[in-house]
Amino acid sequence: MRIATACLVLATLGTQAHAQPVLVESEVADFSVVEVATGLEFPWSIAPLDAGNLLVTEREGRLNHVNVTSGEVTAIRGLPDDILVSGQGGLLGVAIHPDFDQNRLVYFAYSKGTERANRTSLARGRLSEDMSTLEAVETIFDVNFEKRRGYHFGGRVQFMDDLSVLLTTGDGYMHMNESQNLENHIGTIVRVNDDGSVPFDNPFATTAAAQPEIYSYGHRNVQGIAIHPETRRAWAHEHGPRGGDEINIIRPGDNYGWPLVTYGIDYDGSIISEESEGPGFTSPVWQWTPSLAPSGMAFYSGDQFPGWEGDLLVATLAGSTLLRYEVDNDSVLTEERMLSDLGQRLRDVAIGVDGYVYLAVDDLDGRILRLEPVVN
Repeated sequence: MRIATACLVLATLGTQAHAQPVLVESEVADFSVVEVATGLEFPWSIAPLDAGNLLVTEREGRLNHVNVTSGEVTAIRGLPDDILVSGQGGLLGVAIHPDFDQNRLVYFAYSKGTERANRTSLARGRLSEDMSTLEAVETIFDVNFEKRRGYHFGGRVQFMDDLSVLLTTGDGYMHMNESQNLENHIGTIVRVNDDGSVPFDNPFATTAAAQPEIYSYGHRNVQGIAIHPETRRAWAHEHGPRGGDEINIIRPGDNYGWPLVTYGIDYDGSIISEESEGPGFTSPVWQWTPSLAPSGMAFYSGDQFPGWEGDLLVATLAGSTLLRYEVDNDSVLTEERMLSDLGQRLRDVAIGVDGYVYLAVDDLDGRILRLEPVVN
């Protein structure tokens, strides 16, 4: 179902960390928004399989195969029976192994435990040829800190070029100071090999008392991660408190400062830190104040939107927009806003093998949408 025709709209929603907001002329790249699938309960993450199929997680604890041609949604059996669905927790990010065509391995993040003692975990399983079942499912990594309440799990999964896996975590909301404590995985991005073992070149692999899986730390709640197509560095964005959502370039061993430095304030208006940057902390390349609650990100690569090649796409929840950024190596050049007329909370954005842009609408009656270029 075609539900709208939209174009890029000029926006000034964010700022570079060390510059004024960037204003640009819209390229007026028209596209249609096509409804691909419906009836999904809070869809959380999209992993394209091939030109006709997607894997889509639902936060409520379901993994689905979605046929993008027919719109048919089929539940996949075999998930762990210990998924905790509470608050922001449940079944979270999903990614397929780069060698999926040979090994059919699917990786997914989920929360487990109880309301008073929970954590983020990473598991993998082998998808059956008929796409009905995950087989030989095993948990390959557990955050080592049991946090209270169902907030700030992180949960995005991203493969690197060397087949290692990045998993984002959160600070648990009530445990923000733990983001500076290398003895646990709270408020970090962790890196493991595809079997869950520790890469020998992780920055803290030989540091006494530090958790060897930690790749970077000082994060609040990382909700999007993607690999830059040229530099091959990981980019990630995270939720700030009230203001101070950030885009960061992730470098091994770096400290991103939370909660010692932040562009945001607490929800009650109190000051978390007087400083937005400082020695020893890596500053964001972009920040949003007020917050947009970014969730999901992808660098565009495909034939459908050649003018977007290499651009960064960011979905937002509170902002109810899709943002497009022109980037140059480690810099953000421009920001443009799309889909604000839909008024939908967007949980994820992914680039299909077919070159279309797929979006997950975060709702009790959630949907998968597709952006298609308008042919004049």
